[in-house]
Amino acid sequence: MSTFRRLGIAATLTAATATGLPAFAQAIPPVIYTVILPAAGFGSANYTDVVTGGIAAAQKFCAELGNDSYKVDCLAERLGKVADDIPKGTVYDEVRNILKDTSDQLETLARQNRDPSQTRGRAKRPATDTTPEVATSRPLTPVAPQSLPQVNQQASAILSNTETLLLRSASGSESKTQQYSRIAEAIGSSKVLLRSA
Repeated sequence: MSTFRRLGIAATLTAATATGLPAFAQAIPPVIYTVILPAAGFGSANYTDVVTGGIAAAQKFCAELGNDSYKVDCLAERLGKVADDIPKGTVYDEVRNILKDTSDQLETLARQNRDPSQTRGRAKRPATDTTPEVATSRPLTPVAPQSLPQVNQQASAILSNTETLLLRSASGSESKTQQYSRIAEAIGSSKVLLRSA
């Protein structure tokens, strides 16, 4: 029996005999059923750590790109990945929707300012002893170098708006306010990536 832990408490069930060994009726492999149980109250600090950790990983990945022209679309793609990783139908639906909208806006901004002299391409960081391989899910669009200062300014404004949306959406409960504030702070720290480009 193995246990899969992803977003909080997870339970894994396998068919077993009285001996404790997996039961293989007619050579059918064991069935694994994973259940993710929600935390009590609004979200959980642990899941907020997952979201903010995903945003921090996005920043780090994009900062490692050797060409600043790809950073806005890299951030768009990685924030889209963070949004896609948030399960639907949870208390984090609003966060998922806001992050997805931010991703879409950043992607559109990069495409509208595309540098036709540079190729679109996927970014990839190979695995190390301590980290898995990371790659973008789609080719990234480079921004024209002459447009980069203005595009970075617009991207920074998009991120500021995202912070504001998250903070306004947090009203109603102290726990929600704390969770959304942490996520907004993580988004705000992404602006450093754009200033360095």
